[in-house]
Formats: sequence, structure tokens, C-alpha cells
Amino acid sequence: MRFIVSTTTLLKQLQSVSGALSNSTVLPILENFLFEIKDGNLTISATDLQTSMTTSLPVEAKENGRIAIPSRILLDTLKSLPEQPVSFSVDEKTFAIEISAGDGKYKLSGENGEDFPKIPVVENASSVNLPASVLGEAINKTIFAVSNDELRPAMTGVYCQLSSQHLTFVATDAHKLVRYRRKDAKADSTTAFILPKKALTLLKSALPDSDVNVSVEYNSTSAFFKFGNINLVCRLIDERYPDYEAVIPKENPNKLAIDRLSLLGTLSRVAIYANKTTHQVRLKISGSELNISSEDIDFANEAHERLTCQYEGTDLEIGFNARFLIEMLKNLSCEEVSLEMSTPNRAGLLLPQGGDENEDVLMLVMPVMLNSYA
Repeated sequence: MRFIVSTTTLLKQLQSVSGALSNSTVLPILENFLFEIKDGNLTISATDLQTSMTTSLPVEAKENGRIAIPSRILLDTLKSLPEQPVSFSVDEKTFAIEISAGDGKYKLSGENGEDFPKIPVVENASSVNLPASVLGEAINKTIFAVSNDELRPAMTGVYCQLSSQHLTFVATDAHKLVRYRRKDAKADSTTAFILPKKALTLLKSALPDSDVNVSVEYNSTSAFFKFGNINLVCRLIDERYPDYEAVIPKENPNKLAIDRLSLLGTLSRVAIYANKTTHQVRLKISGSELNISSEDIDFANEAHERLTCQYEGTDLEIGFNARFLIEMLKNLSCEEVSLEMSTPNRAGLLLPQGGDENEDVLMLVMPVMLNSYA
């Protein structure tokens, strides 16, 4: 089997699917790319058995065939080569591979492509089409709030609810929660599933800047994303998602409106002086004044800043983990935000003001108990 392809074209396609590779020592073949040639078209696959990605590109080839090629050495070789045609010759009996590029020849050992795991196909699937920008925005706005706690597997992914009214994406780690809803994206039937974080991270980096259509197919076990020449299929997290609506407080009489970047800047500075374990900051609101302070008693560090805000409600003092608030504010793009609260021991809601009317973003952050410094 022999084929010729451009180094930069091949490298770009390999990098687009390389995130799905596995470092499995149990199944060493998962450290390989699968190359399949059929009628002058090269399909490249990578998988860790939970998430699989494939891409394809035209090449100069006379025969069909398949070979598993070690990913690390191939990527490193292509990265170090200038743009030029490169030819691959594969011995189909010994799986020896010879790469010729300019005056260089490089030999490596591949594996039998027949031993590579089959890339799953989603059968009996329902489908929905989404613009790449909508899907990308949904991932960006939620993925940071996903839990890393393997003991609660349901929360290690993003919960997707599809209905004929809207699409909702939810992520939580029990300290913070994000609900991202699109009114301009709908599905024919109502369903819900949990997408794993790794698949969403791969999607996020693979989605194009141009607003192409992404076809999403899903059944009870898997989801399949297709756009351009990229296919991604992942196994869904088979768990029951917690009732997130129950933790969103409905009555929040204390409402604070403030410039997002001013609040972000102040929190970023004040947080430097906070306790390194709790990252606690204190928000003291009275009238149209917001005082943000922190202290680390162990090192006698403390910081205070005052901001002007619009506030409706009773005077309030409440503590939050600064890292959570900073993360949330960084993942919003609006000019002004609203912080809605009820009491110092109940969750606060961070809501963007203005922006896209088809987008409904709600971010929830749990308070921390204030220690009694003045």
C-alpha cells in the first residue's frame, strides 16, 4: 500500500483528531492512528473506546488498505518537516512503514489495522442540527462548571435537555451551577442525556470559526457529532442527573447591578489577599455602595475595595469563594451583570444583562460562611 500527501495537510488533520487518542498501556493499539484508504480517500481515526474521532482527506493512492500507525512518532516527524509532499509505503505482511520526504527516509513499525477497535455507529438515532456558534457557546459557558468528582459521575458531564421549545445545557459541581438555554435551537422530540467532558473539550477545539451546521445524532447510549470532514462519537454518561431546578432559588429580593469588568477586576485584586484554602471574599452592600474585602489571618494580609452599584433590597453581608465568581464573570461577555440574593446562607444568582435575546444564561454560586472579622 502506498500513498502521497502534503505534510501540512496531513498534520492538520491528525492534530484535529489526536485529542481522542488514549495512553492506554492495557491496549497499546489505542496509541495509534488508524489509516484507511479507499478510492483515493484517506480516513484517519483515533479512539480511547469512550470517545472516537475520524477525519478524511483526499490523497494520491492506487490501492486500498488499512494500517495502524504510532501517533507520537508520526506527529513529531510531521511537525519537524517543512511543507512538501510525503509518501508512505506500507508492507502489508510485516506492517513496516517507510516515510519518504525530500531527501529523508524514516522507518517505523505499524500494527495490523484489522486489530484496531471498530469505530461505533449510532443506530436508531434521533437528530438535531445546531449552528457551530451555538454549540460552541453552550460548551464555553458550561464546561468550566463541570465536576471532577469521579464519585458523582453524573456531574462529570454536561446535561443536555432537548425540547420543542428550547435547548438547555447544565453543568454543576455542587458549589456552582450554570444553566445555558437557547430559544432559537429546538428539537422535534423531548429528551435528555449527559455528555462527557472529554468529548465536549474535543468538540470545542475542533469546531470551526465559520458558522457551519453541526449534525447531532443521539440514542440511549451514544451521541454523534458531524461537521465538515470531522466525525466525533462518544458514549453518554449513563447516570441520573440531579434535579438542578430544585436548587435555583426563586425568591431573590436583593438585586445588585454592576459593570462586569469592574467587578471582575476588583475581585481579582482582592482575592490575592484572601485565605489560600477558602478563597473567601466578603461582599457588604448598603445603598449604592458595594464593599469587597478579604483577609488571610495567618499572614496578616487584607484588602478592601469600594465600588458603586445599583442596588434594590435590604443591606446585606455575604461571603463567596472568589475563584468561582471570577470564573463565572470571565465566562460572560456582557457589559453589565446582576447579582440576585436572598439571605447570606442561600445561593446567589449571577445573570448577564442585555446581550443576545435568544440566549438565557443563569449562573448560581453557593455562599461560604463568613468568619467574624470586622
